[in-house]
Amino acid sequence: MKGKAIANLINLPQMTDPQKIAAMKILMGVLPAAFQTAPAMMPIIACEMVNLSLQYGNTAVSAYGYSLYGLILCGVQGKIDSGCEFGKLALNLVSRFNAEEVKAKILTVVSAHIMHWQEHISKTFSTAKTGYSSGLEAGDLEYAGYCAYIYPYHSFWLGIELCSLEKELVAYCESLKKIKQQVALTWNQIYLQTVRNLQGNLENVCCLLGEAYNEQSMLPIHEQFNDQYTINHLFVNKLMLSYLFGKYCQARENAAMAEKSLGGVIGLFVVPVFYFYDSLVQLAIYPGAKEVEQQSILEKVRANQQKMELWATHAPMNHLNKFYLVEAELYRVLGKKLEAMDYYEASIAKSKENGYLQEEALAYELAGEFYQSLGKELICQTYITKAYYAYVRWGAIAKVKHLESKYPFLVKQTNTTENHTLKLDSTYIAASTTTSSGLSDFLDFNTFVKFSQAITNEIVLDNLLSKLIKILLENAAAQKAVLLLLRDNELYIEASGGNTDDVVTVLQSIPLENCHDLPISVINYVFRTQANLILNDAVITEPFNFDAFIQKNQPKSILCLPIIYKSQFTGIVYLENKLSVGAFISERVEILTVLVSQMAIAIENARLYAREQDKSRQLEQSFKDLQETQLQLIQSEKMSSLGNLVAGIAHEINNPVGFLAGSIEQAKDSFTDLINYLQLYRKTFSEPGTEIKNKAEEIDIDYLIEDLPKMIDSMKMGTQRIRNISTSLCTFSRADNTSKVLANIHEGIDSTLMILQHRLKDNPDRPAIQVIKEYGTLPSIKCHLGQLNQVFMNILANAIDALEQANSGRSFAEIKAGNPNTITVNTKLTANNQSVVIEIKDNGTGMTEDVKYRIFDHLFTTKGVGKGTGLGLSISRQIIVENHGGSLTCNSVLGQGTEFLISIPISEQEYSQ
Repeated sequence: MKGKAIANLINLPQMTDPQKIAAMKILMGVLPAAFQTAPAMMPIIACEMVNLSLQYGNTAVSAYGYSLYGLILCGVQGKIDSGCEFGKLALNLVSRFNAEEVKAKILTVVSAHIMHWQEHISKTFSTAKTGYSSGLEAGDLEYAGYCAYIYPYHSFWLGIELCSLEKELVAYCESLKKIKQQVALTWNQIYLQTVRNLQGNLENVCCLLGEAYNEQSMLPIHEQFNDQYTINHLFVNKLMLSYLFGKYCQARENAAMAEKSLGGVIGLFVVPVFYFYDSLVQLAIYPGAKEVEQQSILEKVRANQQKMELWATHAPMNHLNKFYLVEAELYRVLGKKLEAMDYYEASIAKSKENGYLQEEALAYELAGEFYQSLGKELICQTYITKAYYAYVRWGAIAKVKHLESKYPFLVKQTNTTENHTLKLDSTYIAASTTTSSGLSDFLDFNTFVKFSQAITNEIVLDNLLSKLIKILLENAAAQKAVLLLLRDNELYIEASGGNTDDVVTVLQSIPLENCHDLPISVINYVFRTQANLILNDAVITEPFNFDAFIQKNQPKSILCLPIIYKSQFTGIVYLENKLSVGAFISERVEILTVLVSQMAIAIENARLYAREQDKSRQLEQSFKDLQETQLQLIQSEKMSSLGNLVAGIAHEINNPVGFLAGSIEQAKDSFTDLINYLQLYRKTFSEPGTEIKNKAEEIDIDYLIEDLPKMIDSMKMGTQRIRNISTSLCTFSRADNTSKVLANIHEGIDSTLMILQHRLKDNPDRPAIQVIKEYGTLPSIKCHLGQLNQVFMNILANAIDALEQANSGRSFAEIKAGNPNTITVNTKLTANNQSVVIEIKDNGTGMTEDVKYRIFDHLFTTKGVGKGTGLGLSISRQIIVENHGGSLTCNSVLGQGTEFLISIPISEQEYSQ
């Protein structure tokens, strides 16, 4: 049923039969229990409700039946467009009947089972909240409770920050307790315990054993009542946790349990989540599995991916990042490194674009592990660091600690940073040393999250530097910020900005010695000492007040911080406040010191990423160049092989043809002598009275005298034709030397047409292709004739292909009744006699603008797999342009045929010949 037909169901007459109305209400009442404990009954109930509506008209309860049918179409049959149309029909019917008593029910089904198959999952937040309110107002506490679980459950899988989500889950759990909705309460408690596991420091983070939910006591109850719905949620959560924390065997067991209970969660968002993590688990255990099991794993993952690809087609904002990440892991285990790299990046980008924070973090983590397996330790650290901060932003502290235990470099980046500060003002000079035991001592979590979001999401160096300057200007009480980076033991200004014009300039690479906008003495001091420097009043603080910049510009406060990465000085941050004395207070300096250490990590990671990207691009380009060279060698080898074959055939033909030609010529001379003898004999020895007897003999002799010379001439012409063919074969197969030689272009074209003669003749599918030669008067030109023959071969063969394609699907009679198939070859000199032009045109169907635009692209082909390499025209253009200094262009209009124009410049000497 199409969308318009579905929408028209709202116009059915109103149901009036009280028995049918009662039946509809009974069916609606038993549905929730059936869904949880006997899922196979749900489609039967839904279809019966729809059938009753179609036969006896619509009632408010019909909306529930339509929504359930939409659930089946989306979740069972994969007919997502139609299913979503039924969901819209249900909502419209509620509005038409003003049916507040069923509104919460409809919003439950649409929010949990239908909307997310076409729209971003966040769109269900408002419908679920509305359903919760409607249910409370209408006294439908059961479905109000369901909506009170849909919102936080969807929020969790979207990756909402866990601290705020925990508060909402607690509030909803308290509400569900008050309205005595234990079923929905249990579901929320499962998610609340999962959130707390991720936030906490539990010994067994993969098991849901806490105050909110205890699986040891609750699972037997779910199993006793065959509560497949709740069991599935439990084990999908356990699957996710065990996978995130590297417990892959345990994760596989949890996946198996979740898979058994999928029938209880038809159409829910948790279904694609299950297939996502199931695939990741399978691929995680793949390297250690036996060969037979590996094959089974690949089949399972590919089956999962078929489902995910369908869902991603309809709702890419929810599922495409998941599909990409599994593809990356699949290519990883198959050893296809370049493909894996591309899909990791694609998954990260899509996760970030659509707000799936935890899946963005996971994509970074898996990419980091992938690069580590390649021995790319530095780029691995870049990705793991980004994963680390993404998990921090999610609020998954248990996962953050798990990464710290697995990657010690993360701890070194954030803890035990020792800084030296020199504080100068008009009254005293003092040095102090402070040691930090970590970010938590002086930097609150929200500030850290804000900062990490700003810099760890950016790995492109120029964008990162721009962000860093803006952050410093916003948070450091500075009116001017400059970033200097060390290269070859020299400082270069790489980024600068001021809050007066809000413009940041990056990657200037100005040597410090050429700069007149900074106090050089201050910069050099920090460069030498590698200590923080604070000038509370720069104008009066000796010895820096003698600096030419300070005397001229009169800045008040200056803060200059060294950038240290792995105990190595890598640059300087310069901050300036022109208006306020003492602007950089000690607490702010401590925070900025930590932020600068994080900046150092981010800058180094961006640099490493840029270098690795360059290497990857170089490797990819080298691989493409190798492929291109290989394919060109194959193409050249094919032409060479064809040339060798043709030359061999020509050589073998030449000897017998030469013998035949000589023999025929000799036979003709002998026969002339014989005829003369016969005529002399008849004239000399004819006897009277024998005229009638010899009449027959005379006729025979006359026949021989008249026709036999014609026969011998025909034989002579035949041998000459064979000799011409042999000559053409030799011309076509002519080997090119390193230097050009004078050659006849027409001979090359004719030899190529002769090679293609078998394709030009009549065949069962089409009449013969007529070749029209419009040859002008051309001089012999210096060229590589063998290469030009290859160009003629490619263009003429493509013209024949185009005509055959144009005739595809038409009968022989239809083709013959229409315009004949023609290929026109025109040659001429340009008006100024400086170039030879060869035009080869067919009267096929022509090309689209897109195809014409790409026709000379390397590896581009419109032919089917195995029928074209995409090299012919690319190589042809290379031969004409690079080897002959000419041009090869294409003119084509859809429906009007295609024309290729070859232009080859000639010299005055060639023209004069």
